[in-house]
Amino acid sequence: MDILSFRRAAGVHREDPMRPAFHPRLINGPFEDPGLFVPFHYERRALMFDLGSLGSLTSRELLSVSHVFVSHAHVDHFIGFDSLLRVFLGREKTLHLTGPPDFFERVEGKLAGYTWNLVDEYEHDLVLVVTEVREDVRVTRRYSCKRGFRPMGVDESAPPRGPILEEPRFSVFAALLDHRIPCLGFSLKERFHVNINKDALDTLHLPVGPWIDRFKAAIYEGKDPGMPFRVDWKEHGMEIRERIFPLGELKERIAAVTPGKKIAYITDVTAHRENLEKIHALADGADHLFIEGAFLWEDRDLAAEKHHLTAAQAGAVARRAGVRDFTLFHFSPRYLGREEELRREALECREQPASGSVLLSEDA
Repeated sequence: MDILSFRRAAGVHREDPMRPAFHPRLINGPFEDPGLFVPFHYERRALMFDLGSLGSLTSRELLSVSHVFVSHAHVDHFIGFDSLLRVFLGREKTLHLTGPPDFFERVEGKLAGYTWNLVDEYEHDLVLVVTEVREDVRVTRRYSCKRGFRPMGVDESAPPRGPILEEPRFSVFAALLDHRIPCLGFSLKERFHVNINKDALDTLHLPVGPWIDRFKAAIYEGKDPGMPFRVDWKEHGMEIRERIFPLGELKERIAAVTPGKKIAYITDVTAHRENLEKIHALADGADHLFIEGAFLWEDRDLAAEKHHLTAAQAGAVARRAGVRDFTLFHFSPRYLGREEELRREALECREQPASGSVLLSEDA
């Protein structure tokens, strides 16, 4: 198995009776390029964290991506930008990309590598909305395909604190970490989770379908409970059926609101105190932490030299943050055939208290 989720306590986690709003999955195996794909249930939309090789994703999946969050622009984390750009070209789309300091230069360098003399013939325009996260400010710049990807208008600035993306149902947060260069860590948090009672649907003779996402969106957006809500579906392949309910009444009959889910994504960081404090703030209480474990503890000096975490440090981070599940990835190729050693080491430190010497490279 390439991707292993470590379960809490005895290692058993009972899945929610209804699917969560998003379904994160690593796009490659643990020795391959990093990247986390986060599609939304019943909605043709996805987020991505990092842009390693994208060969495992279909064009349909790539076209569902609205926002990409890049930890840093090392080749194994950013080479997929070209593939994503190629799929989006010629379509009326807006693609949002967020990265660390000097991200504009990296994106513009990619775009400068191609000739854009034919783009004015495209019927549709692709717009890139690029945000650079700095210590003191967040800056956003827009690029238009029909203008040869030259910047549009004036850069926009925002305070450095708070979410880097905020929508009615979820927010994304980032922290600048140290990988010898600035590197971003991320967390994604639902405001709350709308659980659908399948038995209640059966009682009302309502099928599961895309209308559920519209229903949840109306709740997230705080729509008037008295507004009429249309439930529609297809029967026998073609016939459209529909029923109308007051939104608040339907919510009471089929839904329960619970605390939202949270995931965190951490890769390519040094295990020093300042990094670990920031990582803890991002990952605290997460339902699922995706975290690198590049080296075994026996090679901790090399891990510190390369500015990566050991598997033991990843497990200790997961324990300290109190995460429900975690997935280890981004293994050094020196451990080909030994991946279970990395997983075992992480799990042992997840289940047992770790000393400061395990957490901190400077104390190793």
